[in-house]
Amino acid sequence: MDKSIATMKTALVILVMAVFSANVHATPSNEFIHGITIKLHNERYYFAGPPDGANGESDVPGHKWLRVGKHRFLGKHFNTGPFGSPNFYSSDAGDGALLYTMEAIIDKWTETKALKYFNHGFIHYHTLINADTGQPHPTKVAWFKHVAVKTFELDGAAPLAFLGIEAYTVAPGVDYRFGPNWDIPYRPVASH
Repeated sequence: MDKSIATMKTALVILVMAVFSANVHATPSNEFIHGITIKLHNERYYFAGPPDGANGESDVPGHKWLRVGKHRFLGKHFNTGPFGSPNFYSSDAGDGALLYTMEAIIDKWTETKALKYFNHGFIHYHTLINADTGQPHPTKVAWFKHVAVKTFELDGAAPLAFLGIEAYTVAPGVDYRFGPNWDIPYRPVASH
């Protein structure tokens, strides 16, 4: 095995262990869920996305989540689209294949926090949608870190259009090209 790939895999295992051990005080669920509900300020939120959860919850296509702390989640990002659409993100990774492991942290967007998160591999933030009103959270976002588990082509037309990026080859490790928006201030737009 190539030494750099072995080093990246070791770093990934250490990252997952650190996240779990840093959050032992929280009461986590024991399974990854698509359409997870996030409670903030006595309100329920979902990750923005199509309503394809088990009970119509919204979520990012192909993602499953495990709460590991009050505002921290681990994720699995599969090559699956909304409502099970096959090969959504990649044409060569295999339908339903695990593409990334993820870490997500719920926090505000500020210039200082954006730089801090970027320096730790959280290059993309995602909108949280109120489950009852359909409105975006007024101040908080979900900071995402994508860690690729294999080499594949990120070439799905819908995700690329949404992320505003060109197709590229992903290598194992933190993916700094997956829809970087860390430096764009969060300004939620209410839907009508």
